[in-house]
Amino acid sequence: MSDVTPSAVEQDLPRPDAISFREAFWFWLKLGFISFGGPAGQISIMHQELVERRRWISERRFLHALNYCMLLPGPEAQQLAIYIGWLMHRTWGGVIAGVLFVLPSLFILIALSWLYIAFGEVPVVAGLFYGIKPAVTAIVVQAAHRIGSRALKNNWLWAIAAASFTAIFAFNVPFPLIVLGAALLGYIGGRLAPESFRTGGHSAAKKTFGPALIDDDTPSPDHARFHWSKLAMLMLVGAVLWSLPMGILTALFGWEGTLTQMGWFFTKAALLTFGGAYAVLPYVYQGAVGHFGWLTPTQMIDGLALGETTPGPLIMVVAFVGFIGAYVLQVFGADHVFLAGAVAATLVTWFTFLPSFLFILAGGPLVESTHNELKFTAPLTGITAAVVGVILNLACFFGYHVLWPKGFNGNLDWPSALIAIAAAVALFRFKRGVIQVLMACALIGLVVHLLR
Repeated sequence: MSDVTPSAVEQDLPRPDAISFREAFWFWLKLGFISFGGPAGQISIMHQELVERRRWISERRFLHALNYCMLLPGPEAQQLAIYIGWLMHRTWGGVIAGVLFVLPSLFILIALSWLYIAFGEVPVVAGLFYGIKPAVTAIVVQAAHRIGSRALKNNWLWAIAAASFTAIFAFNVPFPLIVLGAALLGYIGGRLAPESFRTGGHSAAKKTFGPALIDDDTPSPDHARFHWSKLAMLMLVGAVLWSLPMGILTALFGWEGTLTQMGWFFTKAALLTFGGAYAVLPYVYQGAVGHFGWLTPTQMIDGLALGETTPGPLIMVVAFVGFIGAYVLQVFGADHVFLAGAVAATLVTWFTFLPSFLFILAGGPLVESTHNELKFTAPLTGITAAVVGVILNLACFFGYHVLWPKGFNGNLDWPSALIAIAAAVALFRFKRGVIQVLMACALIGLVVHLLR
């Protein structure tokens, strides 16, 4: 037996039996509760479970799906779950996979948001958040570094990143205009210097874990092939699913109503999340904090901290934004503030994630055949470069509010500065996980706050 290579042993494994819809349902529900660690951690969990352990899909097919999801706006890990669920069990398989990926996080964030707004001034809670805020600043800096080290491969892309940072930091240019400008520069760059705008993507699969249910040579099922009639039907259903709740909100509260504006604002945000949640947070800040006043800068930082410590996509921080905005503004009156917050959190989650389902269910068969063509990928390469500058601006924004809570005219908050430095060292030098860093900094912040 010792003379047999591992790959040969793996090839002798039997192909897994067909997976029932019920079994898939329980897996996606479990994933919704354990999907910590941001997109990288969530994709890693899915790879371990679906490719290595259960062998529901082969390595090559898994990466092929991931390459497509990374080209889309929206949370790529959730879209990957939708894609695999759709491939296995048609439309309802994708819907169930995507819904269960975010549903546990929604319930958890509604509960945490209520605890935060109701008891946030309690010394213990305030102390924990005192330590978490500088840690979040370090985490955002790490996000800029992580995306930048992967995306900024040449001077063209560095220039786009610098231009985006200058535009949003110095001139407060709206995030959608930065995205459009970066896409245009990427398109032009793809024609003038194609090699500089060619995406690396994920490398071809080199491993095998034995025969998979959806293997390299498994033909695509009929529902995964492109049909104009199916595309038209899905687009019609998507339009109804968006316009019906938006129409009800407009009828009940008017176009300028808080819930109506939340639905419209987060619909736009959902279409701009190229590069992950950190990329769209500046846009959410510009609108939710600067324009609408749904929450304060400090509450925005606290919301990001809660999003980091709960399962599900980080963009679920929008549920916190919706809850706090509707709760504080007492949309349903002073006696129903929790109900207002819970309804708002649910609505903004609906409008934020609906496009992800449509991108996969309607666009998957069509876009898959073209996702390696430079004319499609070069604009996205430009957007990804711009995202680095935008995230760096977000780090500056967080750092300013955390380290100089009374503005530059006030004193530097030295304990916060030291906690931020310690968090950065833990993240960059010792490669500690986000959850570990947040917990450690929260305890340090509690001690400092109580000793003051």
